[in-house]
Amino acid sequence: RALVAYDGTDYHGFQILSDKQSVQGALEQALQRLTGQSTRIRYAGRTDAGVHAEGQVIAASVVWRHSLADLERAWNARLPLDIAVRELAEVDDARFHPRFSARSRVYRYTVWTAPVRSPLQRRYTHHQPKRLDVERMNQAAAMLVGSHDFSSFGQPTQGESTVREVLRAGWQASGSLLIFEIEANAFLRRMVRTIVGTLLDVGAGRRSVENVSQVLAAQDRAQAASPAPACGLCLVEVKY
Repeated sequence: RALVAYDGTDYHGFQILSDKQSVQGALEQALQRLTGQSTRIRYAGRTDAGVHAEGQVIAASVVWRHSLADLERAWNARLPLDIAVRELAEVDDARFHPRFSARSRVYRYTVWTAPVRSPLQRRYTHHQPKRLDVERMNQAAAMLVGSHDFSSFGQPTQGESTVREVLRAGWQASGSLLIFEIEANAFLRRMVRTIVGTLLDVGAGRRSVENVSQVLAAQDRAQAASPAPACGLCLVEVKY
């Protein structure tokens, strides 16, 4: 089991693609160069193109005769600089799966709220130059907590169910940065970014606080905002 961090800017998502650069593909290629064997990686979350992670969890069956510390150093030496294996642990392959063993996931979305864009923040934040009402955004975010049908905010990644349980959701200001964190048992595809886009509408005065509850109840994707840009989103932690 490995904890992985990556800058997703230059990748077409985590999941391996035959004709495009992916984080999974880079991890598997580096591991194959290291061990001489082809290995398929299992993962906790299928992040979209441009989305980052500091707490992605992966698992793989690897033939390795040295220590885990040696494997971590060797793997990182063969990875591109925008991907890093942060820690390794041995697990029972029959009892642990990065995705299906998870209890919850935590995502963070970061907004740069200064009037002028920041070149140093552009890869990791979404720039919103106009003032946002954080109190109203938090009131709207509170309506999403609990078990709901979130089909207005995303599409299922597997199966037909669009019911998810949000454990917490809220915004905090830190200087020019506005940070949204949301934890749920699982997420629909583009769910976090669509929620953020809708909450930003509330903060900018384009929607009422009550409208978020109406969008949730409508179970209609057309009622929510367009997804916020991928650059501001990061998979922070997977809890087991």
